Amino acid sequence: MAIMGPQDIDEAVTATVSALRDVAERDWSVPAAGLEWSCHDTAVHIASDFVGYATQLTGRATDGYAPFDVVADPGTAPDGLIRVVEATGGLLSAAVLRTPPEVRAWHPYGAAGGDGFAAMGVVETLVHTHDILDALGVHGWQPPGHLCARVLERLFPHTPRGNDPWRTLLWATGRGDLDRLPRLGAWRWYADPIRSERLVLCEVSPVVAADLHGGGSGGFAWAEGGPEEGTRFAGGMVVQAREAGTYRPGWGTYAIVRASDRRAVGGIGFHAAPDADGEAEIGYDLVESARGRGYATEALRALADWAFRHPEPTVLRATVDHGNAPSHAVVTRAGFTPDGSTDDGVRYLLPRRPGTGERVGDVSAER
Repeated sequence: MAIMGPQDIDEAVTATVSALRDVAERDWSVPAAGLEWSCHDTAVHIASDFVGYATQLTGRATDGYAPFDVVADPGTAPDGLIRVVEATGGLLSAAVLRTPPEVRAWHPYGAAGGDGFAAMGVVETLVHTHDILDALGVHGWQPPGHLCARVLERLFPHTPRGNDPWRTLLWATGRGDLDRLPRLGAWRWYADPIRSERLVLCEVSPVVAADLHGGGSGGFAWAEGGPEEGTRFAGGMVVQAREAGTYRPGWGTYAIVRASDRRAVGGIGFHAAPDADGEAEIGYDLVESARGRGYATEALRALADWAFRHPEPTVLRATVDHGNAPSHAVVTRAGFTPDGSTDDGVRYLLPRRPGTGERVGDVSAER
């Protein structure tokens, strides 16, 4: 994983401020490209993100954003807004510089340390500068490619390799197409994905889940045949949980992304957060073209290990259709043991090992 720091924020701010000064005499009251905000409001948003991210780190936030907002004085002209962007970018840079490596702070897309918030700040200033410039008639602006590449490595582990980093970042944030991949209808970054030897598990947020459930890609480049209907159905479960007020981040659906080519190969996740007895059920599926390579077992082990690093679950459940021999093998290799059966299939359990944060079962990687 690329580690980003204050020097990356400084470079991004220098590039964006230089580009924005070239259009400071234009009308910033027009809507920014692709946004409901004006160019003026978009610049304020960049500054608000910088200050907000800095505050998350300095305040050691664990459960939400600090309750404040950043506004510009009424009548602030574009040159004043540019000064605000430059100054607040310096605040985030200083906060990242002073944040110890072990500190992690809350973000809705995953807790992160200084490197993660540095990357978030770089994304915000690069893509929103693009939005402002595009609206003001400046097309084809190119920020430093190595910055885009580092951001992609840190926050977008699911994006395809081998393309221009800036074009890829624009695609990953819903701002353009990429080769044969269409513009995304929903997207997000992943500050804290679950990683295993060959896979990255990227949590599907409610907005992304709605896109998947509605027939979209969910912001992923899928392997041939994907996503499967089971993954789309799981996306619908996340949407329903959000509407019912029972959705809990982390305890929903994840896309299984193959690290070698960054193609999504399936879905895995919890039907709901652990219940009052500490039980949670896991389901999964893989696209047909990715089966038979041990991905499902590896993903199941990784998600189970993640679950048991939290205090709530005492046991994980899985139900497998009676005739689904490959899936029976998957849960068995992941350490689950049979616990009876019903008309729906065979029930399997994986209990937490008493007195430890480790799960029961062999955790060696399947080859």
